[in-house]
Amino acid sequence: LSHISIGAVGTAVAGKLSGGESFTLANVKKYDLMKEVMKYRKIDAHNHDSYPNPNPAGLIDKADRLGIDVMAISRPVHGDLGPEEFRPRNDMILNDMKLYPGRFIGQLTLNAMYQKESLEEIDRCLDLGMAMVKVHNGVKISDPLFYPIIEKCIEFKMPILVHQEAELGVGGLRMKYEFGRHKPNISIPEDFVEVARRYPEVMLQLAHITSGDWEYMCKTIWPFPNLYVDVSGSSNGEGVIDFALKYLGEDRIFFGSDGSFEQAVGKVLTANLNERQRKKIFFDNFNNVLRKGGRNVD
Repeated sequence: LSHISIGAVGTAVAGKLSGGESFTLANVKKYDLMKEVMKYRKIDAHNHDSYPNPNPAGLIDKADRLGIDVMAISRPVHGDLGPEEFRPRNDMILNDMKLYPGRFIGQLTLNAMYQKESLEEIDRCLDLGMAMVKVHNGVKISDPLFYPIIEKCIEFKMPILVHQEAELGVGGLRMKYEFGRHKPNISIPEDFVEVARRYPEVMLQLAHITSGDWEYMCKTIWPFPNLYVDVSGSSNGEGVIDFALKYLGEDRIFFGSDGSFEQAVGKVLTANLNERQRKKIFFDNFNNVLRKGGRNVD
């Protein structure tokens, strides 16, 4: 747990010192980091199983070490892969759910370019126990191709987790469609705003706020209460959660790891949060969204 030990211990111990008590190595040694980690129930709102070689046992092992009760997992399709690709990926997630009942929340993936097949896949996976949709960069969330899919998710009160980018470019110029690794069909904050205006009932989760320009992202989406963010990813910029808390409030931030387990826990523990806010971010906020469709964790 070296990723979280320095920052988490320092911040947590500093918060516990009172009066004239000084911040010393002895005080740090008295602090039980893992007791603090395990104190909170956690739902990981953004994770994946490996493709093509699934390893659900490995996920469960990592989750158990950090007190993560349940993980929402998917194997999203990148680019324009069709039903022959996204259906087998969803089947792997369904299999993980069978192997470890109650430990995984299934996030089905689809490709809006194949609209009929995607709508059918929602019905199939919903009937088999999945709870939400996860999409990557095949089609921008604001593309009209997504409208029927969004409408079906609204009907069944299913959240949609969407890969997003909010990057700053060279010389301070914003690259909405950056050259190189970014592609024109990746959703950006303005796309989510467009969808939130058109569909105020939809529940959209913007992936890994800690990557890219989180200040711009939060300022762009703050007026729309149906837009949520998760803290997943390996980026560990200081003050991210504090900034999101200021602009979005304590109810719109989800804990998630995207495979970076220790970093994700450390981000929440080192943020300037009170006990109620920690509990909300670690567990309650995402669970409350799932509850709208009757798929919450007990």
